[in-house]
Amino acid sequence: MTLAVICIVFFSLALIGMPLVWALLVTTISTIWIFGRFYPLEAVFITYQGSVEPIHLAAIPLFVFAGELITRGGVGRRLINFARAILSFLPGGLGVVTVSSCTMFGSISGSAIADSAAVGSVMIPQMAERGYPRPFAAALVAVAGTIGVLMPLSIPLLVYSFLAQGVSTRELLVSGVFPGFVLAFGLILLCIYRGKQIGCDLGGPMPARAEIWQSFREMLPALGMPIVILGGILSGFFTPTEAAAIAVVYGLVLALVVYRELGLRDVPALLLQAFITSAVVMLVIGATGALSWLITIEQIPADLAKSIAAISDNKYVFLMLLNVALILVGIFIEPLPALILTAPLFIPVAKAFAVDPVHLGLIMVFNLVIGLYTPPVGGTLFVSAKIANVGMGAISRELIPMFAIALVVLMIVTYVEAIPMALVWLMRG
Repeated sequence: MTLAVICIVFFSLALIGMPLVWALLVTTISTIWIFGRFYPLEAVFITYQGSVEPIHLAAIPLFVFAGELITRGGVGRRLINFARAILSFLPGGLGVVTVSSCTMFGSISGSAIADSAAVGSVMIPQMAERGYPRPFAAALVAVAGTIGVLMPLSIPLLVYSFLAQGVSTRELLVSGVFPGFVLAFGLILLCIYRGKQIGCDLGGPMPARAEIWQSFREMLPALGMPIVILGGILSGFFTPTEAAAIAVVYGLVLALVVYRELGLRDVPALLLQAFITSAVVMLVIGATGALSWLITIEQIPADLAKSIAAISDNKYVFLMLLNVALILVGIFIEPLPALILTAPLFIPVAKAFAVDPVHLGLIMVFNLVIGLYTPPVGGTLFVSAKIANVGMGAISRELIPMFAIALVVLMIVTYVEAIPMALVWLMRG
């Protein structure tokens, strides 16, 4: 009953346009009032404050700032040039280049919105000029732009590691590699098929070796970031927070010294933008911490586990219900706040069904990522639609085969645990 009231109040407030932070806080306080609980309101404030105090949360604003530096520092253009040099000979070559560029850029930025904006602003006009339907180009960028959220510098996976105490951050970051690359491969096959079907992009001769080498040389410094950062995390040489600080330094060197597409006078504006983004995230984390405290003290996870067990005690039935619930949540709420809101609810339930917490985190993030390109409020969907100047209806039709690919990968991730978790198990020895 308490969970039903929380869901009704929260989604009602969110749907009428109340800011997410206030919707979470009002839901917490109104639920206490509705059920006549004698919890002191000071507990809400203390929990709010305590949720944003852990020092490891410093990794979030640092990674956000590093992403701003990468996005504005000329890295995206060089990655696209390299992908075009080695892949444009394929049928549907520009589509293949788009997906590959999103994958490479996402592994550095970790932001789906930044990925879609940076790659889409370059590739959508070129695809339209080549003869691709603009709705298809926009849909492709919207979906491919989310691949970065599954790659090793993923901020949602990082946040989940903070929410699921005791879960290895290194294992979580590695767990996203398989679904990220498989989703990219599926989209590439779709692009090859559409290129042949449309007949507008049947490929061409391989570029000269000199051109490939030149594009590789320009791209190589940017490629060093994920290698250094991920290598340091996986080897245990530094923590994720230290890795975030190193990412900032590396991004500054790339933008100011190597590529020289930013000057010192541009840095304050980027710091301000990173501060605004991080502040919003921290406010949401605090408000969600207060609601999570109420959910925990009311023993809602235990009640939910009993309710699901009454339906079935099968782990795979629970995972199916989890997928359905998270996709529905992801349609209306951005991945980070949705993850922060739902993780405290599902982590204890998943333990009751003996689901590996790393596997759970991967499933949760993949589900919520799908919401980024699901109408009507998908974040990457709006970005790509604006760049392509097309309507939601036209994009939605082009999204259908891409949704099918994403759902197939999700089913593999969910039900064939050995495949996405192979690298994690290898790390565990």
